[in-house]
Amino acid sequence: MTMTGYFTHPSCRKHEMSPGHPECPERLDAIDDRLMASGLHIALNHRTATPAATSDIELAHDRMYVAAMRGLNAELKEQIEAGGADHLQIDPDTSINMHTWTAALHAAGAAIDATDAVIAGEMPNAFCAIRPPGHHATHNESMGFCFFNNVAIAAKYALERHNLHRVAIVDFDVHHGNGTEDIVKNDDRIMMVSFYQHPFYPMDWAHSNAKNMVNLPVPAYTKGMDIREMIEAAWMPRLEEFKPEMIFISAGFDAHREDDMGQLGLVEQDYAWITHRIMDVARRHAKGRIVSCLEGGYVMSPLARSVEAHIRVLADV
Repeated sequence: MTMTGYFTHPSCRKHEMSPGHPECPERLDAIDDRLMASGLHIALNHRTATPAATSDIELAHDRMYVAAMRGLNAELKEQIEAGGADHLQIDPDTSINMHTWTAALHAAGAAIDATDAVIAGEMPNAFCAIRPPGHHATHNESMGFCFFNNVAIAAKYALERHNLHRVAIVDFDVHHGNGTEDIVKNDDRIMMVSFYQHPFYPMDWAHSNAKNMVNLPVPAYTKGMDIREMIEAAWMPRLEEFKPEMIFISAGFDAHREDDMGQLGLVEQDYAWITHRIMDVARRHAKGRIVSCLEGGYVMSPLARSVEAHIRVLADV
C-alpha cells in the first residue's frame, strides 16, 4: 500500500459553461492551491487520468445517449466554424464547449482508473479532482452541470469488470443525486445512501423508494450535528448489514454553511466526521477500498478547506 491517490486531468479545467458560471475551472485551482499551501499534496499519489472507453460509460448510460453527447460535440464544432457561438446550451444551466466531451471522458476515466488502482492494491483509496461533475446525469439525460455519471460508472465498472458482488455509493452533496439513483435503483448489488436538502433542485424528481436506496431529505438550515445523528441512525445500520466490498463517494461540498448554492449548515469538521464513518465501514468490510469523486462546492474557500479535511482523513495525515 502506498499513499492516497489523487486523480485528475488538464482537460477538466478546459470545460466551462459560460463566464461567471458557478461550476467553473477555478474550483480545481482552489483545491490544488489549498493542498499545496497546507503541504497535503506531498502525501498524495498524483495520477493523470486516461479517458474512459465508451463501452465502460455504457455500463451506466444508454448507448444512444452517449452517441448523442458525441454528436453534440460535432454539432458545436460546425457551429463555431460557421461563426456561431462557442457554447451549445443543453438546459438552462448546462452547456458544452469544445472541451466538454474530452473533459467528461477524462472525468469518468479518472473514476475508473482510481477503481483499478485501489482494487489492484496500488493505493488504499483515492480522490478524483474532476469536472464536469456527474451525479445528476441519468441513464439517458444530462442535467444540472452533469454529463456522465462518474460515480455510477465506476460502481458498475467495479461490479462488471472486477467481479465484485456488493458496492456502496455515498452521496453527501446538498443536491439529491437523482441521476445516480436513476441508474442504480433496484440493483441489489449496489447500496446508495445520501442526504440532501429538500425541497430543492431537482424540484420535480420523484424520489425512489427502492430497497437499495437510503434517502435522507432534510430541510434548509439543518446543521451538521443533526446530519451526523441521521447518518448514525439511518446510513450506518444499512451499510453494516450490506457489507460493501468497495465504497464510492459522490463528494459534494455545497452543503457547507458558507456555500450559497444551498442552505445547509455543515462545516469542515462535519465532512471529516462523515469521511471517518465511511472509512470505518470500508475497513471492516471493503479492505479499506474507497474512491471519492468531486461533485458540488461552488464557493472557493469553503470548497478547498472541505476537500482538504476530506482528503486528510482518507490519507490518515
